Amino acid sequence: MPNTHMPKLLATSALAALALSGCASGGGAELPPAAFVAMQEGPSEEYVIGPLDELTIHVWRNPELGAENIQVRPDGRITTPLVTDMPAVGKTSAMLAEDIRLHLSQYIEEPLVSVIVNTSNGTFSQQIRIVGATEKPSSIPYRANMTVLDAMIAVGGLSEFAAGNRAKLIRFDKQVGRQREYALKLGDLLKKGDSRANVMLVPGDVIIIPESLF
Repeated sequence: MPNTHMPKLLATSALAALALSGCASGGGAELPPAAFVAMQEGPSEEYVIGPLDELTIHVWRNPELGAENIQVRPDGRITTPLVTDMPAVGKTSAMLAEDIRLHLSQYIEEPLVSVIVNTSNGTFSQQIRIVGATEKPSSIPYRANMTVLDAMIAVGGLSEFAAGNRAKLIRFDKQVGRQREYALKLGDLLKKGDSRANVMLVPGDVIIIPESLF
């Protein structure tokens, strides 16, 4: 006698696999809306120094060992008096200050070092990249409490032929170790002022805006 339950079981298994696949990829998912004006500001993740950032380094009571407006080289290193080719990219200000302190302790007793970031570009993992049908595709430094609206203002909005409501946000999910894809309604946000379409950004987000098919 044929097993009439087998086709139903196979169909159920296939649907379950598709559902799990959709959850894993995050394709088409939507992020919770963010307010146009934040009710409360707060700090974001600690800033990580990137290539071409400009730094000021103070060494207490030893100003000749410090440096003002020193630019991090494209290779990610800096050079200051008594410190040659010190890696800076990927470190916080406190981490770099501690590394410089340890190096200078070979020459002076108990140096006190502080590092200030004057101008920031950030690493790729901290930038927001906007590509596709926008007035000026670019990478912009992330700042605390940044939203999609802030990013679109920075790049001049959508181009004439943009399909804003088919835009996507690509985000790396640290918890699961993979990137996820979310739907964005940029047309509703910028043309209709729909606050529900404004979402919070996190460092490393990529916004992709396709062109309209016709």
